Amino acid sequence: MTSQEGQVLVVQCWDDGVVDDLRLAELLRKYGARATFNINPGLHQSERTKHFVHQGKAVIRLGWGEMLEAYRGFTIGNHSMSHPPLTAVSAEEAYREIADARTKLREFFGQPILGFAYPFGAWNKEVMQLIRDTGHVYARTVQNAERAFPPEDPMAFHPCCHFLADDFWERLAKAKETGVFYFWGHSYELMDESMWAEFEATIQRISEDPACRWGELTDLFPERSMDPSPCGGG
Repeated sequence: MTSQEGQVLVVQCWDDGVVDDLRLAELLRKYGARATFNINPGLHQSERTKHFVHQGKAVIRLGWGEMLEAYRGFTIGNHSMSHPPLTAVSAEEAYREIADARTKLREFFGQPILGFAYPFGAWNKEVMQLIRDTGHVYARTVQNAERAFPPEDPMAFHPCCHFLADDFWERLAKAKETGVFYFWGHSYELMDESMWAEFEATIQRISEDPACRWGELTDLFPERSMDPSPCGGG
């Protein structure tokens, strides 16, 4: 299912499970915007931990104790256990990174884990097959596509653009002709109050556009989105 009554389906996802997601999630709830948050369960501790420094800003990962509430009402996606470039590790290690993360996320959040985002955007045919074999219905790259949907292969699902793309609105306008607009990012890239205000204006503009409606990425693959394994299963 894509467009409805001539509307473009707008889907978004955010990577890495960082503290800025708290503010982002509240902003998205304010406007009824849906989103997927892609998490690396092997990198989270009971309390918050420093991730790295982005342009002088400390990026902090959320602690497990706050994550259920942080992502309440949103979809969780798999970003691997520890964020390695999956093309640079053995097939056995890549499988563990993918499968163990899916199990952990499913058990903790109590929801099917159907989507994947490639760490560092690194993928090849062998990794694509591992994603498929572990029960995911799509895997996002970081390669822009003029027409995001339908992808040639759901295991190489190219978004329309990053949320900070200079041509964001032009790409949305083009997507209105094809039915799906897909953007992604990291909330830590919102560096100051002016960027947060600009991003809120973006979400508000999309929400108030009668030609747009928010959707889930799994809405795009309804025939594939039945997770056969229980939430607590392996």
